[in-house]
Amino acid sequence: MATLPDFADCRRDTRSRPDDIEADLVAALARGEIGIVLQPQFDLVSDELVGAEALARWKHPRVGTIGADALFTVAERAGQAAQLSRHIAVSALAAARVWPKHLRLSLNVTPAELAEPGCVMDLLGLLAEAEFAADRLTLEITEQVLIDDLDGSAGTLAALKRAGMSIALDDFGAGFCNFRYLKVLPLDTLKLDRSMIVGIEHDDRDLAVLRAIVALARALDMSVVAEGIETEGQRLVASREGCATYQGFLRAVPLSPAAFLALAGEDTRLPA
Repeated sequence: MATLPDFADCRRDTRSRPDDIEADLVAALARGEIGIVLQPQFDLVSDELVGAEALARWKHPRVGTIGADALFTVAERAGQAAQLSRHIAVSALAAARVWPKHLRLSLNVTPAELAEPGCVMDLLGLLAEAEFAADRLTLEITEQVLIDDLDGSAGTLAALKRAGMSIALDDFGAGFCNFRYLKVLPLDTLKLDRSMIVGIEHDDRDLAVLRAIVALARALDMSVVAEGIETEGQRLVASREGCATYQGFLRAVPLSPAAFLALAGEDTRLPA
């Protein structure tokens, strides 16, 4: 999950105390002022565009642009995390509705959402309203976030998977590497944090770790997405070692919905 300014930037602005930011967020959600950007994702073999991850962006009038991680920190403090997540889902599905049919959308979900009794029906309702097929949606759960009710979340994710959605473990390797998640959650994909990618061109240990993770994913019948690809060398190594998909500034920065749609139309490598 890519971010722009850290929440600390909000605290450094003496005109905007944390409680001010929280109140501003509640008002911004009510006015529909929270936007999204789309981080394009590409196939590592063909280099074709295969989809995008939706990320929240908030252009705060005093602080400036606040990225997804910091935004969710504010939302959690304000008790608005579920509302923010739903807003992002609705916005992203509305944008994805007009994409070419082979492109996939990735959405981040929180443990709080998974704990909601109506989570499965709510998501299915949003998909139906947007006329977006469930098998084109990937739900990402961040590895760094501790899940209090792991078994309950696993059951919810399993129900979403039965409905056709794919499940990804995001930011793998960025934190504590909770391997129990790999045992319990019905995962289809591991998304490597950029810290797992940055040294793979030149550092033998980093390359060995990448190989070990890919081997683990294969043993568990999962695909691997490499985040934070910034050089052609990193892309080539990730492809050679068996990662399936990548995202990063090498090919594209996060784009507005309109710019992403233009990219989808301009990429001559896309299937007809």
